[in-house]
Amino acid sequence: MPVFSTPYSHPPGRSNGEPLRYAELHCVSNFSFLRGASHPEELVDTAIEHGYEALAITDECSMAGVVRAYGRVRELLTSTPRLSFRLLIGCEFALDDGFRLVALARDALGYSRLCRLITEARRNADKGSYNINRNMIDHAGLDACALLLVPPYFPDDAARATASTALQHASHPSNRVFDTQPLKRELDPWFQWFKSLGPHTFLALELHYNQYDNKHTHWLLATAARFQFAVIAAGDVHMHRRSRRALQDVLTCIHHTCTLDEAGKRLFPNGEHYLRDARALRALYPEQTLVNSALVAELCTFELSELDYQYPREVVPAELTSSVYLRQLTYEGVAWRWPDGVTTDVTNQIEHELNLIRDMNYESYFLTVYDIVNFARSQNILCQGRGSAANSAVCFCLGITEVDPARTRMLFERFISKERDEPPDIDVDFEHERREEVIQYIYAKYGRHRAALAATVVTYRKKSAIRDIGKVIGLSVDQIDALSKSLAWWDGSHVIGERLIDMGFDPDSPLMKRYAWLLDQLLGFPRHLSQHVGGFVISDRDLSTLVPVENAAMPDRTTIQWDKNDLEELGLLKVDVLALGMLTAISKCFATIESYHHKTLTMATIPPDDT
Repeated sequence: MPVFSTPYSHPPGRSNGEPLRYAELHCVSNFSFLRGASHPEELVDTAIEHGYEALAITDECSMAGVVRAYGRVRELLTSTPRLSFRLLIGCEFALDDGFRLVALARDALGYSRLCRLITEARRNADKGSYNINRNMIDHAGLDACALLLVPPYFPDDAARATASTALQHASHPSNRVFDTQPLKRELDPWFQWFKSLGPHTFLALELHYNQYDNKHTHWLLATAARFQFAVIAAGDVHMHRRSRRALQDVLTCIHHTCTLDEAGKRLFPNGEHYLRDARALRALYPEQTLVNSALVAELCTFELSELDYQYPREVVPAELTSSVYLRQLTYEGVAWRWPDGVTTDVTNQIEHELNLIRDMNYESYFLTVYDIVNFARSQNILCQGRGSAANSAVCFCLGITEVDPARTRMLFERFISKERDEPPDIDVDFEHERREEVIQYIYAKYGRHRAALAATVVTYRKKSAIRDIGKVIGLSVDQIDALSKSLAWWDGSHVIGERLIDMGFDPDSPLMKRYAWLLDQLLGFPRHLSQHVGGFVISDRDLSTLVPVENAAMPDRTTIQWDKNDLEELGLLKVDVLALGMLTAISKCFATIESYHHKTLTMATIPPDDT
């Protein structure tokens, strides 16, 4: 384990020609919705540019942004083999009394326990919020994580007044450690509790050129000395560059549903919550606190590539392997689909597909989709696979699609390809009036702890951005409506003057130019997580050990914190259980035909020349 030390004085660090040893351990992205003002990829790029050894993405009670950062780091490491940089996985929790806890996964066990804690906190609250307390943290097993406690900034007004009084009567200058005894009675229980969480607990020193930085530093160092904590420099980063400060203010106002004029102390007092370079860091922090941050990063070796994702095992009989069982079901389907015999071409196609599915280890995925479709058929719920899955003879034999390979020339590699190395994506439509039966079957079979919907990241588009920014800068409802209904006034960062003049605005005013600039920045930013229309992620074990699960807006629905692109980045598979109104109409047509003409039709037996 690295050896940490705590400085007991506060001289800032000085450059002695050696490169900076620093890892940013407290950083939220714009997936801390309406808080962070930078994309995860921007944060990664800037941290590497500044020579950081590592960067931790610690979104608030969330893992929603880490996959984007992971993908960017992996891309850069692939293109630049000599690059030495690591991404740390963690999150931030807001506690009582102004304290915040930052937890960083040291290994796969720590990551798993952290995801469970996030899930528990999110499931105990309405969508978009979370509830957490010390008791939950005590039982979360976070000894497998590195933990940073961020105390309130020296601490509150009352405590500051008490400390100021003590300073006035102290015999030593105010730039030395002062008597904090009046504060100990109030805050000591917090540090005693934090010490009990495990051996990897640290105090975070976060400085942003605020009025009481010097006093806060002395108090924190003195507290660390009494409780034998190492002190870690951290930035409470909300943006990759200081230039995002205006956007960060706007996001804060949107979050609190107030205007900039009303925001007051809800806004940061300055723009220092960004990724700072070595010179700026050394001007603020004792050198040892910077080094300590890098030493904590060395404790955290977990990477998202270590995730052990397996498909459910109960879809395969105990006495068979998934490969053998899939082959067995496929050839049972051959006898069902072609009772009069099958052509050699179709048999060759089936064998080609089965071999490729085996080589890519996707048997359990196909069997899971088969199980869902088989349930629907047993309940007379019409369903139909679509998209590239329709190119599969195996899917036809399993009843997942109704596209007869004997009638078409199919290219299976559009669906699965070794060269692309992308997971298959089977979209299955069900009657829209009865899809909920299928969804509840999935929950009942696998349990809510093993099945959840994927997320969809709702981002800012033109109209939503125009409305939200307009409210923040104090435009009237009529003005906002006029701007949002006539988008021609905005074209990138350029304001089209004639159009604005027609609506009664001055296109050259600083306000309108600022408005257009903010729109440029906000477009594409995540607004919140919503549920995917029907993409299920199903796991062999508790899904919350892989990714946090939270409540959806709809009752009886849960979602994970990753969307389709995140799942593809990590190689996780989803099953799309979609609703299609036309299938309901076709089902009713089949019932009518059978009632009047005593003729039973299925999707596969509709005459090909039927118009």
